[in-house]
Amino acid sequence: MKIINAFLAGVLMFAAGAVCAYPDKPVQYIIPFAPGGESDITARLQGVVFQAKYKQQMIVINRPGAGGGLVWSTLNGMAPDGHIVAGVNLPHIVLQPLEGNVNYKTEDIAPVFFFQYTADAVVVNESSPFKTIQEFVAAAKADPEKLTLAGSGTFSANHMATERLNKLFAMKVTYVPFKGTGDLVSSVQGGHVSGAMSYLPFAIQQKGKMRPLVVATEKRHPAFPEVPTFRELGFNWVDGAYRGIAVPKPTPREVQKQVSDMMLEVNADPEMRKKLTDGGYDVIDVTLEKMPAFLAEKAKAYIDDAKAAGLIK
Repeated sequence: MKIINAFLAGVLMFAAGAVCAYPDKPVQYIIPFAPGGESDITARLQGVVFQAKYKQQMIVINRPGAGGGLVWSTLNGMAPDGHIVAGVNLPHIVLQPLEGNVNYKTEDIAPVFFFQYTADAVVVNESSPFKTIQEFVAAAKADPEKLTLAGSGTFSANHMATERLNKLFAMKVTYVPFKGTGDLVSSVQGGHVSGAMSYLPFAIQQKGKMRPLVVATEKRHPAFPEVPTFRELGFNWVDGAYRGIAVPKPTPREVQKQVSDMMLEVNADPEMRKKLTDGGYDVIDVTLEKMPAFLAEKAKAYIDDAKAAGLIK
């Protein structure tokens, strides 16, 4: 009997160790966008923290296409063991399937952690004649659809923010989608578009070459103390693109929890958090347990905005 009990105890200890030994090999972190963007920059910072904490590599793989849809439509065919994860963005995974040009549905995606959002920002070339958002709006109203704002993809955070801008200021600016940040930067700097609907980190990275006219933050950012927030202009607009981690949907719940807990630990690193905050990123912690309520709240808001803009019926 003692031998049997010892054997059973050993089996239980082995099983517990098997569940807890995560990560026990390198993790592939697929970013569905080109290098150099906010998702890519964050992933590489996370990879450094991950390796220091877990003594394993986090291999960042850029696989752009279809505004992220290329990765999100194939994620569920990958190994569901927690060692392949993908960057995931809101509102993209809510709105893209409604547009109908991607091969996945919102319910196909299994996010386990959201770690940040980047506030919307209207940015113009440093040499732009528009020095304030009021001047930009006046010009847009004087000649509807003439002014253009570049952004990343269609049915994306940039697209929706442009439509919200049009609605709030009762004007019509034309949205111009781009596939990558590099082409967008060239277009703004070359004067091919009037400006860009981007994010605060982008404005910080381009400081001296471009300047923001307004930002969707709670309060003014130290990098641009002269730039107003939408709230100062009377609009309740504190929002942007949310970024997180998803796993293949067949991944067992306990493994999803392990990935979520791992990202929570990585996100808690004080040095990384300071780098992100200084760079204009708002750090958040939306864990697996909070996910259903968070996604439901965001999805409703995005769908309402898209309907109001006439993008979906």
